Amino acid sequence: MINFSGNIVQEENLLTQNRAFLYGDGVFETVKIINDKILFLEDHYFRLMASMRVVRMEIPMDFTMEYFEEQILTLVQQKGISVSARARITVFRNDGGLYLPKTNEISFLIHAAALESTSYILNTAQYEVDLYKDFYVAKQLLSSIKTTNKMINVTGSIFAHENGLANCLLVNDTKNVIEGLQGNLFMVTGKKLITPPISEGCLNGIMRKQILALAKKVEGIEVAEEIISPFDLQKADELFLTNVIMGIQPITKYRKKEFTTNLAHLLVQKLNESISEN
Repeated sequence: MINFSGNIVQEENLLTQNRAFLYGDGVFETVKIINDKILFLEDHYFRLMASMRVVRMEIPMDFTMEYFEEQILTLVQQKGISVSARARITVFRNDGGLYLPKTNEISFLIHAAALESTSYILNTAQYEVDLYKDFYVAKQLLSSIKTTNKMINVTGSIFAHENGLANCLLVNDTKNVIEGLQGNLFMVTGKKLITPPISEGCLNGIMRKQILALAKKVEGIEVAEEIISPFDLQKADELFLTNVIMGIQPITKYRKKEFTTNLAHLLVQKLNESISEN
């Protein structure tokens, strides 16, 4: 069961002329729902609208934040999973044309799956990462939005699996470290929390924004958006990844260096407190 352009339908083959499938001509958002509420709704909606404008899609007049919310919640409620779920809305240009589309009008589909917990839980199991250097991420605006072209993330995930790694860190075309395969990267050195600036080519993450805001309220912690080199990782006290579904994922090992998880624990606690207050 999916939501296809506002209609709840059974899953079917939508691929033969679908431009997201044929050309990667689509953008998407993955959201987390807890107790019939989409977390960080406004941030997700405005990022999706910005992404559609970047790739020159025509935004329908009725595609308001309330409509966006209604379409997602209708699906998870009908599936009986609105207590805790993840949902992905994929927006794609309508069929027609080759590289040059015949229209900039859009359709969308939403699919959803249940999640186990109604709060963020820190996973402290061993989580080893390494750099993925087969391909580099370009320092450009397209790299900062969620398009349906994720081949670097796919091949990087295969590389991680083949090498017994939990994840890999991506590198941009100037050889700086920018993010993980499934989330933004944060580094703690002493009393300083650092994450790469969006201009480095990393995703403009929704959870990244939340963590930056929460960390600025922690006494004694300096927060900065700065370039991270591979050499910096070896000097770090703590590394962790963030995304909306998992929250915070501590990295326990990079090559021979092992890391603490102190700030990650504190920020997960503050993240759950902020959600319960809203």
